[in-house]
Order: sequence, then structure tokens, then C-alpha cells
Amino acid sequence: MTAVLQLGSAVERGGGRAETVGDFAEFVRMSMPGLLRYGHALTGNPHDSADLVQAVLEKVGSRWGTVQGKGDDPLAYVRRAMANTHISIWRRRRRESLVADFPDNGAVAPELSRLENEPLWQALRELPPRQRAVIVLRYYENLSEAEIAHALGISCGTVKSQSSKAMASLRTRLGKE
Repeated sequence: MTAVLQLGSAVERGGGRAETVGDFAEFVRMSMPGLLRYGHALTGNPHDSADLVQAVLEKVGSRWGTVQGKGDDPLAYVRRAMANTHISIWRRRRRESLVADFPDNGAVAPELSRLENEPLWQALRELPPRQRAVIVLRYYENLSEAEIAHALGISCGTVKSQSSKAMASLRTRLGKE
């Protein structure tokens, strides 16, 4: 009974771990579909997207009180963390050693690969990670240049230049087909 009263008084005061956990759970519930879409556009497939979102939410969840205390938009913070984590993973994979034999490819379910043969998704996957992140945030999440700059921690000029380079690359790749 005492523990229940203590927990209740902590929630009433506006502080305490229970409220922080509840806020984070509500944030995850509300933003999960958008984060999964953003992750899918960053990584190029839904499985890596789910892994990326889970890894970032684990890190952010352990520091949720600090993230909220900064006063910034927590969704922008999570998006930036996703972009940074994706770039780090991409760099790590780039350092992997090549093998002489190709691995056997298993059959992919048609519902999972419906976008794999789309020319736009193929061209988007070939963009460098920062250009891909800018394009996805701009045209998929409908963020302004200032919001993208804030989310990725770069200047508005960098957003414009990365967007311009990415669009030129996409026009070139899609124009050939």
C-alpha cells in the first residue's frame, strides 16, 4: 500500500519514473508508423528498418528524461539518431571483407519485395546516406528545409545542396530507364 501511495504521489507531482516511462510508451505508440516508414526509406527494406528503429529507441528510451528535458522536438531527435545510426551501420558494413563465392539467395515473399523492383526505390537505394535522408525527410515526411536541418544537425545550405545533388542523380538514373 505504501509503494502504491508513493508511486501515486510521484505521478501527482509531475515527476518520477512511472510518468517518464508512460510518456515514452505513448511517444513510441504515436510515432512508430512514421519511424518505420522513415527507416524503410533510409535502409531500403522493412527488416533493416525495424532493426534500426528498435536500436535507436533502445538508446533513446534509456535517456528519455534527458531528451524531454532539452525542450526540443523528440521526434526530430529520434530521426536524427536514426540517420546517424544508419550511417554508422553503413560505414561498418563497408569495411567488411569480400568473399570469393556468392552466398545462396533464399526466396523472398512477394509481399515483402513488391517495391524492390521499382525503379524509384532502386535509384533511392543507390544514393549516399545523407542525400537519401534529406530526400526522404523532404518528400516522404513533408518536412521543411529548416526542419530537416534541425533533424539531421546540418545547415539549411547543406540540406539544399544535398537535395539538389540527390534530385539530379535521381533524374539521371530514372531518365535512362
